[in-house]
Amino acid sequence: MTNRYSQSRSLLRRAERSLSGGVSSNVRRGDKPLPLYFDSGTGSRLFDVDGNEYIDYVLGRGPLILGHTNAEVIEATCRQLWRGQVYAAQHEAEIELAERIVRIVPCAERVRFGISGSEAVHGALRLARAFTGRELIIKFEGHYHGWLDNILYSVAPSRHAVPDGVPESGGQLSSRDSRLVVLPWNDAAVLERYLDAHGQEVAAIITEPVMCNTAVIEPRAGYLEFLRDITNKHGIVLIFDEVITGFRVGLAGAQGEYGVRPDLSIFGKAVANGLPMSVIAGREDLFALIASGKVGHGGTYNSLPPAVAAGVATLNVLERENGRVYRCIREIGSALMTGIRDRAAKLGVPVVVQGHPSVFFVGFPVERDEARDVVDYTTSLAIDNDLYAQFVSAMADRGVRIIPRGNWFLSSAHTEADVEQTLMAVEESLAETVVPHYAAAGKTGG
Repeated sequence: MTNRYSQSRSLLRRAERSLSGGVSSNVRRGDKPLPLYFDSGTGSRLFDVDGNEYIDYVLGRGPLILGHTNAEVIEATCRQLWRGQVYAAQHEAEIELAERIVRIVPCAERVRFGISGSEAVHGALRLARAFTGRELIIKFEGHYHGWLDNILYSVAPSRHAVPDGVPESGGQLSSRDSRLVVLPWNDAAVLERYLDAHGQEVAAIITEPVMCNTAVIEPRAGYLEFLRDITNKHGIVLIFDEVITGFRVGLAGAQGEYGVRPDLSIFGKAVANGLPMSVIAGREDLFALIASGKVGHGGTYNSLPPAVAAGVATLNVLERENGRVYRCIREIGSALMTGIRDRAAKLGVPVVVQGHPSVFFVGFPVERDEARDVVDYTTSLAIDNDLYAQFVSAMADRGVRIIPRGNWFLSSAHTEADVEQTLMAVEESLAETVVPHYAAAGKTGG
């Protein structure tokens, strides 16, 4: 398949002479079969510079809940671009979007807009520390909350380190210097013991309500309710990072789906269907510190008019016909998840398929008898990432684009025909890569 990607290879070599590493985000360097260059996208499809067509389950790594170049979003964005790009001032559309979010999101009494999820996390942590007068932040192993220094710990650590987090990058301070504690997720007993000893030092607990950045792990029954109760008990601010789950698993996000209301939430990605937009939302009494100027929050591009226009248009579609978009995504996503399991069973290979129909995880266990649900970071280590990377490359060769870490994203643009074509590629790719791997190790079924 060398010629299939010849133009992408050529452009990558050219990029390496000016762009560090040839890419603009380190995550993209790990794309398989190589960092591809794309020319256009429409609906569920992407087209690369070599003329190859792909059914896209990457979707910009989550934002494109309505698919590529959704007509309503593009038209609204273009109308605003002709009226102005950035005002560094107020405009009526930002009020409309804020009012919509306050109405839709359970925890949202007030909001502030930004550009990236990373900066929104930073703002929420600052606000929690100011509100409580405390310094410690608790995050969980395997959770990702952006790439800034004070939170980038133990996302994919090579060693188990609790409560001292493992820095994910050179140039970071230690987690102790960053006043950060890392604990295992989905384990109520460990967190309760820690807070019994240190609860009065903790400003906030930040969590993905669904652990999307590691195997799309759902919370154990009652776990989110436990987080709500124990943070109330100790006067700790509970922060849900809904950058992925927000406006994706449901209109009201994971907090709506699970019925647990945090104090603060962070949104991004799907809120504007691909335009740069993030949101901090939460309790009015916390946001009073920002309103009074006691806590700083700013940004030249906050409430960027074209992004706000895209956000309003996206919510128009998502709310239409009582959430018809979500019903369609759930139907298509569920069929795809079931089909992947069936194709793997047909070939006698183990597979883990778990999560929500709008965002789910696929992985192959290192050992055949470990084909069970992944419930935390430790159990996620039983997944064979190298084998999955081979599968990702084989899928790309067959015109299906997926993420090397195992996440699949669905949009309202995906169809039953897409699912049928994808499952044919799944079966062929399993036969090419996964079946021989387990056969060589004596791990295939009879």
